[in-house]
Amino acid sequence: MEQKTRVASWTVFYKKLAKNKAAMAGGIIVIFVAILAIIAPLIAPYEPTHIEMAKKLQGPSSEHWLGTDDKGRDILSRLLYGSRVSLTVGLLSTLLGAAVGILFGIIAGYYGKWIDSLIMRICDVLLAFPGILLALAIVSVLGASTTNVIIAVAFFAVPTFARIVRGSTLSVKKLEYIDAIRAMGSNDFRIIFKHILPNIVSPIIVQATLYIASAIITASALSFLGLGTQPPTPEWGTMLAQGRSYIAQAPHLTLFPGLVILIVVIGFNLFGDGLRDALDPKTKK
Repeated sequence: MEQKTRVASWTVFYKKLAKNKAAMAGGIIVIFVAILAIIAPLIAPYEPTHIEMAKKLQGPSSEHWLGTDDKGRDILSRLLYGSRVSLTVGLLSTLLGAAVGILFGIIAGYYGKWIDSLIMRICDVLLAFPGILLALAIVSVLGASTTNVIIAVAFFAVPTFARIVRGSTLSVKKLEYIDAIRAMGSNDFRIIFKHILPNIVSPIIVQATLYIASAIITASALSFLGLGTQPPTPEWGTMLAQGRSYIAQAPHLTLFPGLVILIVVIGFNLFGDGLRDALDPKTKK
């Protein structure tokens, strides 16, 4: 019976999502880019770090579909390999930030009192700073590297997830069945992770999907400023930074990385908006 209920719920969810054409388009973009990132070593026409100075700054051609950069490296190959770095940073930073934010948010919402006040005031302080500024400060202290970018971007995600989870926890813990479970002798750990957390997954999934887009932009911005992934590792923000010196002579160096970032971010945002509508119980079936 429980399994049939779950299948019915997923069916309703898919039907609501499928009605949103923009969300489906965003989902297709996300899945397509993820597949390209996974199979990049198999489909990339050249090694992304292979230098051939005799072919530098060439425009798109049959040999190099998207042209070459200032060191003669194939731009298409670097974009394909760069998708692995950008998506990895976006996913890992979101997962890390969500994990910490969920923990703090559910503790604040469940226990309340001074614990709630302390956690929320810390979140308010962090949210007072623009995300890119906070990430810049953290990376400047830790040093420029992909790992430190993940930590910096995840750090800013924590207060956002904490506030969302806290609000959802406050709503769920007031339900009568939670009081009944507590009266039956269930401890706090069981109540939180078996009964409250599963009921607040929807807003977490939506926020995570939307935050991946922000994480990709922030990571690309840090790399553009020289504080993220370091050359010769291909990364979209780094490619933009390297191409800005040749924007008049070879505009394709910045055009294609910029378009890829734009398309991927739009894809995640469209898909995230669709998930929010599909998971909203107030939305008509």
